[in-house]
Amino acid sequence: MGVRAATRRLLLEVLGWTLVLLGMAALVLPGPGLLLLFVGLLVLSEQYAWAERRMHPVRERALRAAREGVATWPRVLLSTAAALTLVGVGVLWGISPAAPDWWPVHERYWLIGGWGTGGTLIVSGALALGLLGWSWRATR
Repeated sequence: MGVRAATRRLLLEVLGWTLVLLGMAALVLPGPGLLLLFVGLLVLSEQYAWAERRMHPVRERALRAAREGVATWPRVLLSTAAALTLVGVGVLWGISPAAPDWWPVHERYWLIGGWGTGGTLIVSGALALGLLGWSWRATR
């Protein structure tokens, strides 16, 4: 195996395992857990047969979740509102207004992270809107 092939394999393994771990974390945290898990297994399936076998059930669950997420208008509206709220909170976090009077601790602990945290929230909201749109198109 040449250096180029070994480097490619190493990069794909690191990417695949990173996506799998992020997907597992996003199953319990806010985020597209099944999608990240599926993409991670898809990357790992180039090297491992076990990843290919596990990829198909995850794909089916992800597609079922996508269908259920847009099954009714209230779900679509609530999901859209939640994603837009996430974007709004991200913008607010980035702007970092002064701490309100009711804030119980020192002002430096108000909205820690600035645009780094706010940008992450904005990207998460945009990703949620994109996934919602994809789910809508794929199932309607």
